[in-house]
Amino acid sequence: MKKLRIGLIHATINSVRPILDAFSTIEDDFELVNFMDEGIIYELNETNTVTTRMVMRLSELAGKAVESQVDAIQFTCSTFTPYVPKIAELVPVPVLSSDISMLEKAVELSKNIFVIATVKAAGPTTKKVIQEIALKKGKDVTVQVRIIPQAFNALQNGNGKLHDQLIRDAIKENENKGMTVLAQYSMARAVKSDNETFHNVLTGPQVSAEAIIRLAKRYRGGEF
Repeated sequence: MKKLRIGLIHATINSVRPILDAFSTIEDDFELVNFMDEGIIYELNETNTVTTRMVMRLSELAGKAVESQVDAIQFTCSTFTPYVPKIAELVPVPVLSSDISMLEKAVELSKNIFVIATVKAAGPTTKKVIQEIALKKGKDVTVQVRIIPQAFNALQNGNGKLHDQLIRDAIKENENKGMTVLAQYSMARAVKSDNETFHNVLTGPQVSAEAIIRLAKRYRGGEF
C-alpha cells in the first residue's frame, strides 16, 4: 500500500526541526513533504499584522501540497491558526493548524493557562483561540501571555542557548500555577534538557504530528 503523505507548511525554518523530531517518534508508514515561505514571518514581525496577502501565500503553499498528492496538510506556524479554516475550505484534503490539538488539550487539563510566545502576534492569537475553545467546551479559563521577542531574535541569529534559557526562565515563573503552553513549534527545543525536568508544559509538535496522522488515515479511508 502507498505510504501516507503529509504536507508540512512552514513560515520559518525554526519550525522544521521540532516537527520532524516529533514525526520521528511515530511508527506509522508515512512520508513528509515540506513547503516554506519564510518571508512571511519576517514581514509579520515587522508589521505585527496578518494581511490578506500573507494568507494567500499560505494558500498557495497548500495548493502546491495538494498537487504533490498529500493525504493531509499540517501548518506549523501558530500565528495563522485563525486563518487555517478558510484555507482548508479551498483544498480537498484534511488540514490542521499547528496548535489546535495542543490548545484543546490545555483547556481539558487546566483552567489556568500561561502562554509563552516569541513572535508578537502569536501570543494574542493563541490566547484568543484558547478562549474560543473554552467557550465551546463550556469551561472557564484564565489565560496569561508572556512574549519574548529577544528569544526569537536569538534563535534566528544562531544563539539557541540564549533562546532556550529565556524560555526556561519564563516557564519557571509559572511553575505549579497551572498549564504552560509554548505557542510556537520552534520553542519546543527549550524543554528538551538533560539537566532539567519541566512539568505541566505543552508543546505543539508531538500532539499535532499524532493528530495529522489520524486525519490522513481517515482521508485515505474515504471519510473526507
